[in-house]
Amino acid sequence: MFNNWKKDKIAQEWLKIMWYSMSKIEYVKAVKINWSHKADLQVQIKVFVKLKDAIDVQNISAKLVSNKAGFNQIDKRQLKKYNELRSIPSNVYKLLQYFSGELKPYKKWTRDKRRMFITEFMEEDQRLVLDFFERNKVMIVSDILKGRGEFAAERMLVVRKTWNYDRVFKPMNQVMNFYGNWDVLISPKWSINLWRIGIQRKWGDNWRESAKMLQFKIDPTELFTIK
Repeated sequence: MFNNWKKDKIAQEWLKIMWYSMSKIEYVKAVKINWSHKADLQVQIKVFVKLKDAIDVQNISAKLVSNKAGFNQIDKRQLKKYNELRSIPSNVYKLLQYFSGELKPYKKWTRDKRRMFITEFMEEDQRLVLDFFERNKVMIVSDILKGRGEFAAERMLVVRKTWNYDRVFKPMNQVMNFYGNWDVLISPKWSINLWRIGIQRKWGDNWRESAKMLQFKIDPTELFTIK
């Protein structure tokens, strides 16, 4: 659609949302980003500004969903990888190891003998974990939604496929505020909610090491509720 921008009315609307004047655009080239980055699509836009031409680049995180609602994984890594991004206090790191299953439960009679849900932690341990996410939520939300470096995503595009295609296209700062700029709570399923972002153990994989990752999930269709 971006590459067919001269004829595609929706792509033209997206370009206007990104504050481009149609009369100043020479060309638009969109390419997929195939590496492990938050942006899935890079749009290169050549524009004329005061008799000079310049190429601008917009990185976009794209989500395709087939249901009216439902959670979509936005990030998963081993705890040590998150620790490299955001230094986690040793006591909190150990508790997250119990939560993800890297360590066996520190008490008996848990729902699963291989790991612990946050509701099974002692009350002071629950508070340590929730306080860590509360103090660091702005940077955590930025890391898992926007990312870092040259391929950090500046916008999010959600395409909902039902009997037709619905689309919503929002600036990443608005997306981050919508999903993660409120309270950190214990979820109804004994995990952690960073407002609209679910934090849980990955599950599956027959309990191989890859199953012990920390996973962050959102419902992308909630962006359709933003006016």
